Amino acid sequence: MVEPLDLSEQTHALIVAAGVGARAGLDGPKQFQPVDGKPMVRHSVERLSSHPGIDHVWVVVAAGQEKQMDSALAPLASHRIVIGGATRQQSVCNGLLAIRSAGGGRYVLIHDAARPFVSHAVINRLLEQLKSAPAAIPVLPSVDTMVQIGDGQLDRTVDRNILWRVQTPQAFDFAKLLAAHENFAGEPNASDDAQVFKAAGHAVSTIEGDEALKKYTLPADFGGKGTESMRQIRTGMGYDVHRLAIGEQLWLGGLKIDHEKGLAGHSDADVLLHALTDALLGAVSAGDIGDHFPPSDPQWRGAPSARFVEFAASLIREKGGIIHNVDMTIICEAPKIKPHRENMRNSIANLLSIDIDRVSLKATTTEGLGFAGRGEGIAAQAIATISLEENS
Repeated sequence: MVEPLDLSEQTHALIVAAGVGARAGLDGPKQFQPVDGKPMVRHSVERLSSHPGIDHVWVVVAAGQEKQMDSALAPLASHRIVIGGATRQQSVCNGLLAIRSAGGGRYVLIHDAARPFVSHAVINRLLEQLKSAPAAIPVLPSVDTMVQIGDGQLDRTVDRNILWRVQTPQAFDFAKLLAAHENFAGEPNASDDAQVFKAAGHAVSTIEGDEALKKYTLPADFGGKGTESMRQIRTGMGYDVHRLAIGEQLWLGGLKIDHEKGLAGHSDADVLLHALTDALLGAVSAGDIGDHFPPSDPQWRGAPSARFVEFAASLIREKGGIIHNVDMTIICEAPKIKPHRENMRNSIANLLSIDIDRVSLKATTTEGLGFAGRGEGIAAQAIATISLEENS
């Protein structure tokens, strides 16, 4: 039983992940297959839930796949699970009915889990279009020669200028889309929601799509060249130092640590998260922490450094990027880092929405040399490895 919420003016994202992936020829449903180091469905959940314009994320699964989905998305808690139907159209309708039972909404984005690399830029364009239209879908032009085939033979060439490739997510007025699905009497295997919406007599507008939104369908799409050849690997480095002082709080890796001294700085002076922020920004050539959060700006006085890390991670995701792993080193004589290391790793993994085994954290001393050796301050280094689409 879904608990009622006040969702009537909010925007929902509904991810359809109830298929069996028969065409992919894989051992198990394709939404759970690894793509760039994580279950394919997890990419969509992370990217949609991290967008500030989306209030709630729902995932439609086939009956019996609930535990598998929970495992694929753990420890994320930014979504709700809905059981799908016999067809895609029925699965979407089930999801919409669940949203209505929870309080409804103003807008809804329907997205296929088989398109894992949805960017914030596409979501932004869809939400902007909804301000003046009841529906919007992303499309891309057809670049190849298009033909019609009959009995295995070339019949005729079709004007490719009138043919467009349709993608997801597709964005709609929630109430109108729900009514369209409840009253739909068309093709039972409708492949997208624009068909259902159009059949109900509503107009569907278009926005520019994204080549990164390719649909994973065939065996070659998974693993090896199928996922890596279209992406470029980027590395960013970060380094920061803060002075230790009496009367200050000590924040490291997003944790407040009891110590006789704390780090002095304009924000909470979390030297580890500052180094990590610079590493993430460097991976996408986005300047450094001072460019985005200048110490001269009073709004950042005492601010939690977690906000800086989340901002840098969001820039990467807006470009369709994936954070693969981060490696960090804290340099200090005291406090001892080992008792806090696993909690720091977990905190950073949550900030970046990545698995904890992709977060490496080490600590070392300078054998009494320099400012760190004298206990005057703490330094931190960080390296972040990400991947981007080749055209980013």
